[in-house]
Amino acid sequence: MAETVTLEFLARQLDRVITDQAAMRDDIRVLTTIALRDETTLTRLDETMQGILSQMRAMVAQHQRFNDRLRRLEEQPAQ
Repeated sequence: MAETVTLEFLARQLDRVITDQAAMRDDIRVLTTIALRDETTLTRLDETMQGILSQMRAMVAQHQRFNDRLRRLEEQPAQ
């Protein structure tokens, strides 16, 4: 059954639209906050991973220097 379009009907529909819009605005705020928090977390994780990578590079370089010294010692004639 079709409802007659009256000012009261339009007012109810407008109230529903406004309520739905407010709920969507709240949802968007929450999702934006989550996205920003995740971005911050990922940035910190990237910085941490860069630090770990730098440490690993330093350890590999140290190991390579040790390896080079050991090979030089092994190549020296025995005394």
